[in-house]
This record gives sequence, structure tokens and C-alpha cells, in this order.
Amino acid sequence: MDHMNKVGFISLGCPKNLVDSEVMMGQLKQKGYQITADAEDADTVVVNTCGFINSAKKESIDAILEAARLKTDGKAKRLIVAGCLVERYRDELKAEMPEVDAFIGTSQINDILSVCDPNTNTRSLPVVPLGNQSATYLYDESTPRVLATPSHYAFLKIAEGCDRPCAFCFIPQMRGHFRSRRFGSIVAEAHQLAEEGVKELILVAQDSSRYGEDLGKQDALAHLLRELSHTDGIDWVRVMYTYPTHVSDSFLEVLAEEPKAVKYLDMPLQHASQNVLKSMKRGGNRASLERLIERVRGRVPGIAVRTTFITGFPGETEKDFNELLAFVKNVEFDRVGVFTYSDEEGTPAFDLPNKVEPKIAKQRRGRLMKEQAKIARRKNKARIGEIVRVLFEGESNESELLWQGRMETQAPDIDGCVLINDAPEEFEPLPGTLVDVLITEAQEYDLVGRIV
Repeated sequence: MDHMNKVGFISLGCPKNLVDSEVMMGQLKQKGYQITADAEDADTVVVNTCGFINSAKKESIDAILEAARLKTDGKAKRLIVAGCLVERYRDELKAEMPEVDAFIGTSQINDILSVCDPNTNTRSLPVVPLGNQSATYLYDESTPRVLATPSHYAFLKIAEGCDRPCAFCFIPQMRGHFRSRRFGSIVAEAHQLAEEGVKELILVAQDSSRYGEDLGKQDALAHLLRELSHTDGIDWVRVMYTYPTHVSDSFLEVLAEEPKAVKYLDMPLQHASQNVLKSMKRGGNRASLERLIERVRGRVPGIAVRTTFITGFPGETEKDFNELLAFVKNVEFDRVGVFTYSDEEGTPAFDLPNKVEPKIAKQRRGRLMKEQAKIARRKNKARIGEIVRVLFEGESNESELLWQGRMETQAPDIDGCVLINDAPEEFEPLPGTLVDVLITEAQEYDLVGRIV
């Protein structure tokens, strides 16, 4: 192979996209390419984009332009753009970015080898739109992967695509129909990851709670979680992105019974007002959601419930918003993320009347976050004096004078962490080790403590 063999990856967007990047890196590495985290140092730069909402699209475009600059400066020789933004705007991107050598969509991950090969005339490659091949791409346990996460945790994609009709979301057009990976394939990959030293498996999909439905399997997520909880070497198994109508009793039973299945439920609810939920094409109302949370907490004592909401959805009135605010005060979620509505062409919500001023959407987001901050601080304060199990992660992001780790109720990157400011003499555990930490102080999102 000639000198064109250093490939630098820039991966944007969600963990599901990161897994795609890891698979592309794995395939390249297997063929003798060198992978570098430093785009400045690469012959070929691959930008794996997100196309979900305005802020994410802007970040993706900025990253492509930044990479194009490396090419103009003569640092990189080839620029490849992959992922959701390509799936969504391939024609516009192709027309406006002649400096990009190749575009590959979300279902063309296996084409990474040919587009990185210096002998391929990439401009003549067809970019296959999803529709034509009714997306069938799924990686399996034999697909090589290079983990981009710290060595003690890994994302495990259990399904691809989505069939939900949510009015604000373009993902089904970018990722295709919902399709589950085979049970055995996921279990085999979990064992491989455990052998590589991974301690925490984080299951991701566009909609995890429907795992196995398309394979005709009942309660497949519960079975999968139970099976993975028995993997030697794995300490924690976490499930992300469940859907409120599909949280089964058998799934909650596994969370309650299996020590390795972390007591954590990530369930984006998006709103609590019946009118807004109806126009979002999600259904339900505040009372039904409150019953759901009550059922979850009743079945799994000590569970942390994480959710996300959208403010400023078309037609959201002050009354609708106040209902959401009351819901959040009443339920007291452990973790909440709030997004302002992003008006996305090609989604049903784009055509709805009664758009909410972005300024009002932003104010509402601020009010909701402020309310949640009070709840979070109060919940954290209640933990002072407790001894908790923490997955040690090493030096803190905030300061080299502190270490950090996470409790099982904290997912990486999106939830707070436990800052560790003290430990017994000469004691520094390895990242990925479980330690006991006495909580000594509480912040809004993080806890502070010492290893005992």
C-alpha cells in the first residue's frame, strides 16, 4: 500500500453514529490502513455526519469545511463524508462541495474500503439513496471494530432504523426501516468486547424497546438484557433509547433482578400535554405518563429515570407548557435533557401551522431546565453520607487534581459524574474498576466524594 494509508476520523452526532465510525475504522485497520485521531496528521479524512436538527447539521457542515481546509492546505489528500447528513442532502452536498472526494450514505458503510483506496475514482461512484435498496445494512459480530470510547465501555448497536411516525423526526428517512440484529450475533459481540477488557456495555438503537419485534420474538429486549447480564468480565449493561409504550414488565423485572443490568431507564417522552403529544404523533397524556413512571419505580426500586423534552413544538400554548412544567415538578425525574424544537423540512411537523417563536421556545427551555436543576440538586444532596458503587474512570475532565467515575445511574457524556478528591494512601485504581465512594458534597449535576 502506498503512502495514502493514514485515515483520520471525525465522528459527530449520537453513539449509534459512533458505532458506524468504529466499524469503518475496523474495516480499514484490517486492510492495513493506519487510523489516527488527529485529522491534521491524516492523508484521508472521513467526516461521519449527523443530520438530525439544525445545530447538529451546522456542526457537521463546519467539520466538513474544516476538513476541506486541510485538503486545500495540502495536508490531507482525500476527503470523505459519510452518515446521516449525506443521506438527507446528498444532491445539495454534491453540488456545493466539489472538494469532497466521496459521499457515502448510512447503508454504505462497507464501501469505506473502496472510497479510501487511492486507486478508486471516487467522483464516479454512485451514492445510493436509501429508498432504492430499502436499507438492509447491519453489522454483526464478525465485523471488525476499533473502539473510539475509553477502553472500559463500549456501545453495542442492537438494531438499526426506525418505524415510528414522530412528526418532528427525519431519522426513518435517513436510517431506513427498523431491523434488529440477531440475538446470537449481539451476544457473541458482547463476549468479544468483554475479552478486550470492556466493563460496561451500552445497548443502543433508534428504538431499543422494539428489539426483536421484527424477528417475531416476544420480550426480546428482556431476554437479551438477561443474557448479557451473565457475561463474564462485564460489570454493567445499560439500555438507551426506550420508547414509553414499550416498557414491558418482563424488561423491568430484569432490571430489578439482575445485578449487572443497571437500574437506569432512558426514555425520551418529548412532552406531557395531550394536545402536543397528539400533534407529535406520539399519543398518551400526562396521566398515562405519570402512571408509567409510577409503575417503573414501583417495579424497580432505586431506578434512575432519564428523559428528554422538546419545547416550542408547533401549536404548543402557554397552557401546554405549564402542564409539562407541572409534570416535571411532580414526577421528579433523575435526569432531564431539553431541546428547543427544530423545524426540519421533510418532516410532518414542518407543515404544521402555529409555529412558536424560537425566542419563546428558548425561554420555555430555560424555565424547564431551571426547575429540573432544583430537583437534581435536591436529589443529589440527599445522597451525602451514602456509600455508592462507582466505575472509576481516571483523571477528571474538570481538573487534573481530581479523579472521576460514574454510578450506575449515570450514563457517560450525557449525565453528571462522581468527582473523587481523595482515596486511601497510594491507592489509584485502574480505569474500569468498581470502587466504593463516600459522597461528601453535592452539586447540581455532579457528586463529590472519596474512595473508601
